Amino acid sequence: MMMAEGPVTAIVLGCGGRGLAYAAYAKQHPDQLRIVGAAEPRADRLEKFARLVCDPGCVRFTSWEEALDRERFADCVFVCTLDSLHTRPAVEALRKGYHVLLEKPMSPIESECREIVRAAESSGRILSVCHVLRHTPFFQTIKRTISDGLLGDIMALDQVENVAYWHQAHSFVRGNWRNSGETSPMILQKSCHDLDIILWLMNDRCVRVSSFGSLRHFAPDNAPQGAPLRCLDDCPHASTCPYYAPRLYLTDDIGWPTDVIATDLSYEGRFKALKEGPYGRCVYHCDNDVVDHQVVNMEFVHGQVATFTMCGFTSDHGRQLKIMGTKGQLIADMCEPRITYTDFLTEQEHRLDFHEPEDMVGYGHGGGDYAIVRDFVESVRNGGMDGNLSSAAVSLESHLMCFAAERSRLNHSVVELS
Repeated sequence: MMMAEGPVTAIVLGCGGRGLAYAAYAKQHPDQLRIVGAAEPRADRLEKFARLVCDPGCVRFTSWEEALDRERFADCVFVCTLDSLHTRPAVEALRKGYHVLLEKPMSPIESECREIVRAAESSGRILSVCHVLRHTPFFQTIKRTISDGLLGDIMALDQVENVAYWHQAHSFVRGNWRNSGETSPMILQKSCHDLDIILWLMNDRCVRVSSFGSLRHFAPDNAPQGAPLRCLDDCPHASTCPYYAPRLYLTDDIGWPTDVIATDLSYEGRFKALKEGPYGRCVYHCDNDVVDHQVVNMEFVHGQVATFTMCGFTSDHGRQLKIMGTKGQLIADMCEPRITYTDFLTEQEHRLDFHEPEDMVGYGHGGGDYAIVRDFVESVRNGGMDGNLSSAAVSLESHLMCFAAERSRLNHSVVELS
């Protein structure tokens, strides 16, 4: 592939929160990335997106099909549509010669994930899946510590994803990812980040998986007596319910997640959104079915084990992990953030320093939303795939672990991975 001249040009398909998160890089670094096309069926969202991050000559489309029907007019495509709408635009973009940055999960359907892998491998183009945690200074420091041999051989890893009570209510009870039939199961939509990171850190193939979890709390049977269908319908529990929508969205803070409930973020606009839209519903009276807590147990080909816990009932929002090796242990907390390791020989605890560049400040996932676009743009500019940490083929393995975990949870069985 030839090195791109000038800034890399991109078309964004899907102009919601994730599209904005990645396209923000273009606003900050117009010399490196320009958004020259945007596709979004909602006119208000498309207008907001174009105003915030697009090139002045950006071409707007009401669907991804319309955008990809044209002759290729950019270097790459960012596929940020809903989960179930990833495969067709990703495959079509590759077919037309675009490089692709694909939001995770690749697809909620295993056969479609494999189709994307085949399309990427036959295209000769870069396809990078947005496993953003691999690109963070936090997890890259941990990976380097393991690779340098400071912990010896890894025997076990334990990772916890603290979803936070308000985030669970926002995204997975009231929001877009509440229903696995419409999007994908929680383990795939939210926690494929975690199984991907575990796979990356263990640097081995997972051979069997078991999982347990359920929707335990956010269900009609747990609704307080007299709770209405919507929070603003004179709910008698307004002062005692931590999930009361005005408590979360009618504050002075209009950043994420409040900024996704409406395009008009005035008090009046947000109040109207809570009166009429999905984010004003009582958390016990929604059409959600994804789990609110889950554990996954994994065994790897050389006998190492890993455990993962996802829980929507935490006050903090981030990841914690403990890695146990033959020469030492590592404890890391993304919430603080802090990484330490203890050498068994000296019994000394060492704090590992890592630096989050100033440019990353304000980006989600510990700066990962920034770093993955930076690394993707650099790969496109240099015409090589060496910097692609999360190709379709690499991502497929952790997706298969997620599919296996969900089968195990539903069937109460241990699932072998061939």
